Amino acid sequence: MRVDLAMGGQAVLARQGSMVLYQGKVDFSYKGAGFAGRIVGNATGQEMQLMRCTGRGQVFLAENGAHLHAIELQGDAICVSAENVLAFDESLQHEVRRIEGHGIPGGALFTMQFQGSGTVIVKTHGVPVVLPVTPTTFADSNAIVAWSAASQVIISSQVRLRRNAYPGHSGETVNLQFRGAPGNFIVVQPYEV
Repeated sequence: MRVDLAMGGQAVLARQGSMVLYQGKVDFSYKGAGFAGRIVGNATGQEMQLMRCTGRGQVFLAENGAHLHAIELQGDAICVSAENVLAFDESLQHEVRRIEGHGIPGGALFTMQFQGSGTVIVKTHGVPVVLPVTPTTFADSNAIVAWSAASQVIISSQVRLRRNAYPGHSGETVNLQFRGAPGNFIVVQPYEV
């Protein structure tokens, strides 16, 4: 993914180690997760080590051959798993959002919420599917990438007995049910993290 930077323009925050090439006069500074005062860290699974890209030129970002998608926000909000965030405009408001549910380890799932005007670059394993939210929309929590922040999310834990469950897998999955107004959407990848 190519990111164009302009002198005096807004900075881009990208996952440390994701820069594969740059041209021009670009400065990289490193910062911690950058979410001081928020729920962050290994307990939430939403910690990110970021680098701040500024200057004039082009920065090319990639990670492990993942498919990359630029999501443009225009005053709206989106929730994205931190695992799937590659970069975002520093001007976007961002925070960790807690989704509570019974029957899951720790009693909650966590996601990153971005809001405002700017771009979030999301990475996926394979080509994702974007679907509108309906009253009967369910997704595996290990395959979901992103969703409209205005959607209501309900966690349901189900035990499934799978014949082909891999060693060490209990067969228990956590599904997310989505409800929302017309225009709300979810993004699912053909891969379970």
